[in-house]
Amino acid sequence: MRNYTSWSNPKSNASNGRQRMTHDSAERRIKNRYPASCLKVQLQERGFFRRGKQSTPVTCLDLNRYGMAILCPRPLEPGVRLYMDFDGKYISESQVSARVVECHPYQTGYRVSVQFSYCLDNKRYSRTVDNALSRIEGIYNRFAS
Repeated sequence: MRNYTSWSNPKSNASNGRQRMTHDSAERRIKNRYPASCLKVQLQERGFFRRGKQSTPVTCLDLNRYGMAILCPRPLEPGVRLYMDFDGKYISESQVSARVVECHPYQTGYRVSVQFSYCLDNKRYSRTVDNALSRIEGIYNRFAS
């Protein structure tokens, strides 16, 4: 399984406990991902002026608080910006911003690797989104254990 997130200089964000992530390393994932096929996910491509296109249901293959892999019925170009909605037992989170990192044919569709936007740089950081995704990650981490 490929890695999709990494951290550059851990001291650069040491004051707030976060690690800055980049996508220029071959070993990019800083946390394990957990299987989460029962998590319901809808994605919507972001358009101009925060308008989005029609929502598409996708299957979550795995996730952590920084990103996820999904099975999508159509290909998505790397760099495409998305909104993602999550729904599951004890989980309801909407309009989480993300971007496509990679897309490859997989099973009956396309495996799309997604990185959540809140962790791309300090300007986009949201403690609310971080906490929500950490909680979702924790739920599936317990299932995986």
